[in-house]
Amino acid sequence: MEERRRIDRVGYQAKSVIVVCDSGESIFVETCNASPLGIAFTMPAGSPDLKGKDIIIVADTMIMYADVTRQEEQEDGGFKVAISAKKFTPEVLQYLFEHIVEK
Repeated sequence: MEERRRIDRVGYQAKSVIVVCDSGESIFVETCNASPLGIAFTMPAGSPDLKGKDIIIVADTMIMYADVTRQEEQEDGGFKVAISAKKFTPEVLQYLFEHIVEK
């Protein structure tokens, strides 16, 4: 059966941080919009190419594990990035719990 409902993104601006899962690198970003299935955010100029990588994003009251599906350069040299949510794996949850306890 084809899904007829559509979940649209809504405006959601917040200072956020992403962690690139394979390298552990942290990048400070700003979210633009969000839905239960994904988030769009902007990154500063000089940020690495994340397309196809797994990330964890922490934005105010949300934590999402996701794939980077699109990264487009903007006129100011920064990037607009779109991500698609993934289900948390036991390994990602363990990583989160270990790093939350450290702080």
